Amino acid sequence: MSLRSLPPVNAILESAEMSALVDESPRSVLVVAAREAVAQARAELTRAKPGIAPPSLESIVRDAVRRVRAELRPSLRSVINATGVVLHTNLGRAILADEAVRAVTEAARRYTNLELCLETGSRGSRMAHLEPLLRELLGAEAALVVNNNAAAMLLALNTFAAGREAVVSRGQLVEIGGSFRIPEILERAGALLREVGTTNKTRLADYERAIGPKTGMLVRVHPSNFAMVGFTQDVEREDLVRLARRKRVLLLEDIGSGALVDFARWGLSGEPLAREALGQGVPLVCFSADKLLGGPQAGILAGTKRAVAALRANPMARALRVDKLTLAALEATLRLYRDPASLERSVPTIRMLGEPVAAVRARARRVLRALGADRAVKLGAEMVACTTEVGGGAMPLARVQSYAVALRPARGKVDALARSLREGPDAVLGRIESGRLLLDLRTVAPGEIVALVASVVRVLEEEP
Repeated sequence: MSLRSLPPVNAILESAEMSALVDESPRSVLVVAAREAVAQARAELTRAKPGIAPPSLESIVRDAVRRVRAELRPSLRSVINATGVVLHTNLGRAILADEAVRAVTEAARRYTNLELCLETGSRGSRMAHLEPLLRELLGAEAALVVNNNAAAMLLALNTFAAGREAVVSRGQLVEIGGSFRIPEILERAGALLREVGTTNKTRLADYERAIGPKTGMLVRVHPSNFAMVGFTQDVEREDLVRLARRKRVLLLEDIGSGALVDFARWGLSGEPLAREALGQGVPLVCFSADKLLGGPQAGILAGTKRAVAALRANPMARALRVDKLTLAALEATLRLYRDPASLERSVPTIRMLGEPVAAVRARARRVLRALGADRAVKLGAEMVACTTEVGGGAMPLARVQSYAVALRPARGKVDALARSLREGPDAVLGRIESGRLLLDLRTVAPGEIVALVASVVRVLEEEP
């Protein structure tokens, strides 16, 4: 079959469908899409058996339009999180409060006093926007913010233990997200790892024996992404504080997920509070801002003036500092914590974790009603009670009661359905359990239900 039957690139570009995209797409994108569509048609024609009709102009134009739209679609997209995992690392962890979103928008569209003292007109510190709030909320003498908690630990280790030993319990040598491990962070910081105790048992005497002339600091890590049960033993915080004081070495405690309030009021527990650690005498703590705190990605260091001053003096602090958008979002989020009674309304992370299960069930019923009886039958849709995780490495043993709409399509595989929902215009992510796709409504906002249902309907209607 002759390749001359294929239309030229110009014919594709001059089609009504491609011409309609001129105002929203650079010509270079249109040209590349047209060439790729023709090349794809040429490849199909080359492989085709004799007698097979060549691809039509209309089909090649449709392919070109699809390629243009795919190219124009941002790589970073909003998705509907129907996994039920509130702090889903792959989906960006905490959703920002409305106040934080407005603060970011305002900081992005205008100049700011990022490093300027408006009172004196002289250069100021970007930490001046956050440190007073952190001192107030944490009861700390001083504070510093860097771009994530791994950076916070890296800076602390490099400041106080470069070329010296950092003493850590073997049971706390955890791996955090993205395969980053505590021993590797120590190595990159220039510190020498001194392990004490065993995986399941560490005693105060183990720390005491390890401290010597080469000791730079003691490190206490909250293993927030796993739990050890059974024949275990760990050293109480107060005992480690007293030992560090007596031996005159710094104690750093990584409290992990950044809880500023006690989640026991919502039936969840197991996360240490920064304020409690500082109140019990820990001279330096670090934690994440984008987990239980509900803010943007950042790492917070708080403690004594002496410790934080040393951190600021480290040239690495400049490399790890946060930008004005993060500062704006974090300041707005921290201000919300001044009114603990309103946190369930204002901070999405706390709202989702603390929402009564009856409200989640009501949203699941709303989804089923919107699907309709006929579609529900085709999809094997039903409302089911379930449990989900907090996510983000927080509270690994906790299970949050929830409700989901379970889909078990009569034809095709569940993973194909999950993929179709992910790849749709409004990407929907659920989780597969027991051969069903669960759309967990704990992490689906009321305003997302229409789009969620439309995505499910679209997939159903596209079935052959």
